[in-house]
Amino acid sequence: MNATKLESGTRARLRSFGTALFGAMISAAIGASALAADTVVLRVGDQKGGNRSLLEISGYAKDLPYKIEWSEFPAAAPILEALNAGALDVGYTGDLSFLTVYAAGAPIKAIGGTRSDARTQAILVRQDSSIKTIADLKGKRLAGTRGGWGQFLIDATLEKAGYKIEDATFAPLGPVDAKTALVAGSIDAWTVWEPYVSYATLKDNARIVANGEGLTPTVTFIVASDSAIVSKRAAVQDLVQRLNKARLWSLDHLGEYAKNTAELTKLPEDVLLSAYKAQRTSPIAIDENIVREVQEASDRATRYGILSKKLDVGKAVDRSFTAAANSN
Repeated sequence: MNATKLESGTRARLRSFGTALFGAMISAAIGASALAADTVVLRVGDQKGGNRSLLEISGYAKDLPYKIEWSEFPAAAPILEALNAGALDVGYTGDLSFLTVYAAGAPIKAIGGTRSDARTQAILVRQDSSIKTIADLKGKRLAGTRGGWGQFLIDATLEKAGYKIEDATFAPLGPVDAKTALVAGSIDAWTVWEPYVSYATLKDNARIVANGEGLTPTVTFIVASDSAIVSKRAAVQDLVQRLNKARLWSLDHLGEYAKNTAELTKLPEDVLLSAYKAQRTSPIAIDENIVREVQEASDRATRYGILSKKLDVGKAVDRSFTAAANSN
């Protein structure tokens, strides 16, 4: 783009939208030109098609000034492994799973995220289980993701009931294996999140005996590698902004979102709609309140032995991405 065309385009946009938008439009134009010139490719890890579907159905996947290469994963752990190995630029993972890998020295930062209803993290049992209350979890075999909210919610729930962590047996299993184990009866309970909760209750007749209300922040982070933050910053910034806008759009279009995600992932549409209605997932800015809340959960996770050491959550995040997004 030469200087004459840039000036002409700028004047036209100023006449159309007003001088108040001048700074934002110039920034967007420069960013788009830089992205197009560099033909940036963002390698993005997703869970069950959620973010990819969200961008596509909301319309925010249109006219991308870069290319996205999507990879789908069943849970946070393999996304974080891929980020740590340099195989992904951006991923979408639970905050505690992120902190577990960050604590081990992974070159990654949380740059944005969302919050869902804490009740959508739950401990499930079979319909015919003898477990009726939290107190009944004592002495049982409880499955969940190691180093994530699955393990954390088990520990926090036991503590809430007045038990010690050692009063139950933790079985570290990913969602796919844990679902099979619960149906087969080889575990007594399974701690998981949506859409697995809705699938288990609607399709496998599982029951919820406890949830994360008052126990977990239920924050999911957009995580980027330090390398991508430096070398692909404009593209990463643009993706964060598009995801935030798409999340807001989805709150008024849950049916469309569920239908499109079902087509993409082959998950049942009724399961996804149930999950989305329960979650009411909204974008967050990484500010002092989020850092403080996650810090408290991080400290608790350290006490439980989930995190190997006490962390400074403020150093694990890059606030500039959501600060910039909120200003546009």
